[in-house]
Amino acid sequence: MRKAGLLLLILLFSVNLHSQELRCNVQVVSQQIQGTNKQVFQTLQNAIYEFMNNRVWTDHVYTMEERIECNLMFNITEQLSADDFKGTLTIQVSRPVFNTNYNTTTLNFMDNDIRFRYVEFAPLEFDLNSHLSNLTSILAYYAYYILGLDYDTFSMLGGSDYFSNAERIVLNAQNAAESGWKPMDDIAHKNRYWLVKDMIDTDYEKLREFNYRYHRLGLDVMDEKVAEGRAEITNSLELLQQVYRKKPDPYMYIMGMVFDAKVDEIVNVYTESFPEERTRAHTILTEVDKPNTTKYKAILESTL
Repeated sequence: MRKAGLLLLILLFSVNLHSQELRCNVQVVSQQIQGTNKQVFQTLQNAIYEFMNNRVWTDHVYTMEERIECNLMFNITEQLSADDFKGTLTIQVSRPVFNTNYNTTTLNFMDNDIRFRYVEFAPLEFDLNSHLSNLTSILAYYAYYILGLDYDTFSMLGGSDYFSNAERIVLNAQNAAESGWKPMDDIAHKNRYWLVKDMIDTDYEKLREFNYRYHRLGLDVMDEKVAEGRAEITNSLELLQQVYRKKPDPYMYIMGMVFDAKVDEIVNVYTESFPEERTRAHTILTEVDKPNTTKYKAILESTL
């Protein structure tokens, strides 16, 4: 009995050591597909959910409260054959702000190059060192990308190992028939190849520093030190300005991704700021994020 109890404790301890990192909500939408077996999409949704949430992605221990919140929505637009599907994938990721009930968005992105084969009830197999299937490579790629972003918000360049794993998946997929993995698949740098390449490019390192300073030194301290946290956020915007001035080419899609996730939040940060600080933030933002210039007018209109 004593041995059995000890074995149970060891098993429970082992499970705890391999706590999963993601709390991933999955939705597979198939309204555009007519006259087919709809059950396959529910089965696919369940399989993706299990793949993302039950796999161990890191060597770190996560509590249930520490799991990273993310949403994956597959919109299946074409069924090219019985097991060949095409569509889009929307990824949304958030992280809690320290000592508050507020979650801040870290990624809001749509991947338009989704094509994969799936046989109902077939296991989803993945190997970090080879391209076994396009579906599992896409899922694992975004799992590691999500982890990289999250770790970057808690420590300077903390997500490097996970971005490296995402890059390895890209390299494994260079001979894949499906698009989205190669540099020439999208000359505007809006695919999986460029998404991770730009993130680990030293030309964009200040952007990753922004992620850390904005979240850990800015938002996370505002529950007790509002002015200090907001000042750090303003300083972090200058890092984006440095990136913009160093490489203001039409391929700076990764910069646009930052503002897709942050524009409304940034405006809200300055609702009770000082006039000088609002002016400084507005000047930077209208330079580096011209598509959202109209939204940034609200910063100047804010009053204490």
